[in-house]
Amino acid sequence: MELHDSLDLFRALEGLNLLENSPPLWWPSYGTFEVVVGAILTQNTQWSRVQLSLKNLSEAKRLTPQSLSECESEIVMELIRPSGLFKAKAQTLIRLSQAILDDFGGFENFAFLVDRNWLLSQKGIGPETADSILCYACERPVMVVDAYTARLLKAFGYEFDNYHDVQAWCEIGMRGYFDTLELPVRFAWFHGMIVEYMKRNSKGKTANVKLLRCCL
Repeated sequence: MELHDSLDLFRALEGLNLLENSPPLWWPSYGTFEVVVGAILTQNTQWSRVQLSLKNLSEAKRLTPQSLSECESEIVMELIRPSGLFKAKAQTLIRLSQAILDDFGGFENFAFLVDRNWLLSQKGIGPETADSILCYACERPVMVVDAYTARLLKAFGYEFDNYHDVQAWCEIGMRGYFDTLELPVRFAWFHGMIVEYMKRNSKGKTANVKLLRCCL
């Protein structure tokens, strides 16, 4: 069968029970500042490496905006070394933590009030990182898309010019079906299911969609 819209894809992925062994909202520590840190650390590296860095930060009690903003960059660099690009990421974490305190007073206000434009204005944060923070840290109805998403849709014959176009396609079918209160959870699951499916069913730049076609 054909893939007509994003709701079709969501339902097909849902039928494969891809998140049965994952945290409830897929990203660990959903709704916390730890997600903000993880979204920055995961840039250009594997999640297993990020977990090592998060463990180091947790043990050093450096997983709050206050504690990170006060930490010397050399200390942060050493704590996040497993994630790679540790110099740039340490600077981003310290700078962003201070900006959160300066502009919002703390994480709770940040999570409630921040918008995408503010995030994108921060050095070191691009569209995917901003949307990951909005979706998984701030619990907003925002769909995160990535290279996995574009690769999966290409296997179904959909090709897009940019990040925004991929995101718009993924959101429109979902917004027409689920109500606003449901969307944060549904978008979190949607992105998580795509990542889990692609980790198991892609090789190089080619996605195997045979399983999904069976669920359409």
